[in-house]
Amino acid sequence: MNRSTTPIIKHIPNYLDYCEVEKGLSPLSTRNYDNFLRVFKVWMKSKGLDGLKPHELTPEHIWDYRLYLSRKKGERDGQYLKKTTQNYYLIALRNLLKYFSEKDIVSLSSDKIKLPKLTDKDKAIKFLKFDQIEKLLSMPDGNTPDGKRDRAILEILFSTGMRVSELTSLNMRQFNIKNLREGKFSDQELSISGKGGSTRVIYFSERALRCLSNYLKTRRDMYTPLFVNYRPDKEDDEHRLTPRSIERLVRKYTMMAGLPVEATPHTLRHSFATDLLSHGADMRSVQELLGHKNIVTTQIYTHVTNPHLKDIHKRFHSGEKE
Repeated sequence: MNRSTTPIIKHIPNYLDYCEVEKGLSPLSTRNYDNFLRVFKVWMKSKGLDGLKPHELTPEHIWDYRLYLSRKKGERDGQYLKKTTQNYYLIALRNLLKYFSEKDIVSLSSDKIKLPKLTDKDKAIKFLKFDQIEKLLSMPDGNTPDGKRDRAILEILFSTGMRVSELTSLNMRQFNIKNLREGKFSDQELSISGKGGSTRVIYFSERALRCLSNYLKTRRDMYTPLFVNYRPDKEDDEHRLTPRSIERLVRKYTMMAGLPVEATPHTLRHSFATDLLSHGADMRSVQELLGHKNIVTTQIYTHVTNPHLKDIHKRFHSGEKE
């Protein structure tokens, strides 16, 4: 083990390269780590610690950083960061310390970074009920190109349970555009590369494909992305909609619909899973459809399965019968 003379901040670019090359993380995951660690860099500079070496980092620094995160407000909504969000920043820092250990650089042990304990309220997921989904889907103006695109986006998010990054990565060549424009919906499934590079099949409802067909009839361009930005930045040659654009889009229509939930694209993914489970789908099938590597991740939807199991027990267990 050696004591690096390079400040922690200047190790971060090499760490991000390591994430991409040696850990095999996707460009999106690497970019997320970069964003999370950027906040750590801002904190270090605000404390005059931008010259701090890995071996000089102490548990007291970590505690101060945790306090900073707990008091930090989000740039978009002005609300304090949720504990789940704080954890993302801390996990990124913890993984940086693991990197130091792997590279034989003396540093604080990654075990010294403790994550805030989540309450049941913190763990609760946001989802929309079916009538709320229907109201949200009806908000885009079906008489405009933007409205047809937006309706297709909302329908596909709910129909497939895709992550927003997966949706924005879709390209025209992945679909039989001619058939879709003609209203031929035989191709109702698609193989996509998801989180961590894993491949899974997603399925489209006929209504989602019909909305996609209506949107594609408005396209007369040769751009690669399936969903394009009609008002792109000057430097944007691809015209691809970004995840941030989709988030703004969902938030806009949620407000228009007057829904009590502050919905995001991930809310529609949660709603997709909740809808499947409430109609009798088993947890393993939902795990496959969502692309979860571990069934434990899918078990956040116990708000659906627990009442369902209780109902099954009441209806079928012999002890309930007189």
